[in-house]
Amino acid sequence: MKCYICKEQGKDTDAVAICIVCGMGLCMDHLVREEIEIWEGGYPFPSKKLEKTIPRILCVMCYETYKK
Repeated sequence: MKCYICKEQGKDTDAVAICIVCGMGLCMDHLVREEIEIWEGGYPFPSKKLEKTIPRILCVMCYETYKK
């Protein structure tokens, strides 16, 4: 699999990860590793943030949307 963003730029770079949101193949230059908070609780409330996080890989576009 090739990096989608690199391919759009005319480059031929192997992908090393896949965005968990959109599924885009990504090289090391175009991925963002983000620690995502975990919440647990019943519906609708109470909920609490757990102490540990989960590492996730996102593309730059999904990361920018997630951080807004």
